[in-house]
Amino acid sequence: MGADALLRAAKVRGVMIATAESCTGGMVAAAITDISGSSAIYDRGFVTYTNAAKMQMLGVQAATLDAHGAVSEQVAAEMATGALRNSDAHIAVAVTGIAGPGGSAHKPEGRVCFGIATRQGVHCETIDFGARGRAHVRLAAKDHALHLLLTAVDSLAPRD
Repeated sequence: MGADALLRAAKVRGVMIATAESCTGGMVAAAITDISGSSAIYDRGFVTYTNAAKMQMLGVQAATLDAHGAVSEQVAAEMATGALRNSDAHIAVAVTGIAGPGGSAHKPEGRVCFGIATRQGVHCETIDFGARGRAHVRLAAKDHALHLLLTAVDSLAPRD
């Protein structure tokens, strides 16, 4: 499973995808666009590493950032919704987390929040990958985002 399966499924269903990434820094977009033919299913990506970028490019609200912090399902939801709104995509995924090193007792290293937005709504979840190092957390987050996209695409009926 991965970007190849996502490409096949999205082509069958006529689905376009957008990404909004923070801690992965474009790794999800790169995984998709590494595959020949990805232009048929990939519309655009937003790498919004700072809070200012999240607000300016995706419409994340300052009040949401203040209340919940950048690493939260609330911000992931607003990132995914903003990516969908600011693209021609049918599905958008958002990734925001603490790849490390560092973190806190409240938000430990390895915590990543994901959002998947479609025109039907937004689904969010948080995964704690553990303090296994920056590279591991980022790769695991990229893989999980691809899995979430594939699951969302698979839930749609194939186009006629």
